[in-house]
Amino acid sequence: MDSLELTVHHQGTPHTFQIAASATLQDLSNQIETTLNISTANQKLLIAPKPGMKKHPFPPEPLSTLLPLSSPKFKITLLGTPAQAIADLQEQSATIQRQQQARAAARASQRQRAVKPSSSRGGVHTLSSSSNNYTFHRLLPLSYLPNPERSLHFLERLRDDPGIRTAMAKHQFSVPLLTEMNPAEHTTSESRTLGLNRNKGEVIELRLRTDAYDGYRDYRTIRKTLCHELAHCVFGDHDRNFWDLTKQIEREVDAGDWKSGGHRVSEQEFYNPGDWEAQGG
Repeated sequence: MDSLELTVHHQGTPHTFQIAASATLQDLSNQIETTLNISTANQKLLIAPKPGMKKHPFPPEPLSTLLPLSSPKFKITLLGTPAQAIADLQEQSATIQRQQQARAAARASQRQRAVKPSSSRGGVHTLSSSSNNYTFHRLLPLSYLPNPERSLHFLERLRDDPGIRTAMAKHQFSVPLLTEMNPAEHTTSESRTLGLNRNKGEVIELRLRTDAYDGYRDYRTIRKTLCHELAHCVFGDHDRNFWDLTKQIEREVDAGDWKSGGHRVSEQEFYNPGDWEAQGG
């Protein structure tokens, strides 16, 4: 055969590519970059049933020999974020930072005028002395990934978790933005980033989804990661002070979780196949 017609699934949508049989996975990646505006460096191709996950630099074998074309289960799934979506998220983060700086300046001005100065803690973003402000003020699922409404539900559950609310009020943690992390952008052959705290509590990102986007990670495992990231609102380095505070927050969250009594159900990743089959993923 002189050419191949390949279907690549991205975020539940199939995309068809015509490519020479002698072409390589890099050639296919170049076509994807041109058509979908996803940089080759940010692409991961999940090829079922084998050879599995491939990413840049791609293997040099011809697609006609590399791909299991005769398998009834053959499928190529693209994991990657369009350049415009990345730019939009970066702009959102910059806007939030500017807003936070403006609020910080306003608070400083109010403290100078006040008769009794505020006792807010350094390094922790607080908006006022009201315990209602010790929360996550904005929740942001990634709209370009499948089922963003499920991610929003996860973020809402974390924000409203009785244990999290108790710990945040006790330590006066006020975080402008809680968002989800794109697994493809934070996974390498050496590591998997589970959470990030930017600028000591300005933005907290959490890995909600499984690596292959086929479901969501265990809630209590994500919540434990959130305890870790909240401790970074006070301590940047992973020193003894940081780990002591992390363990303290974990205990406070477990003790404050009156809904489930703090009992651990599972730390396994899980998925609901029906949800994802409906998306064509």
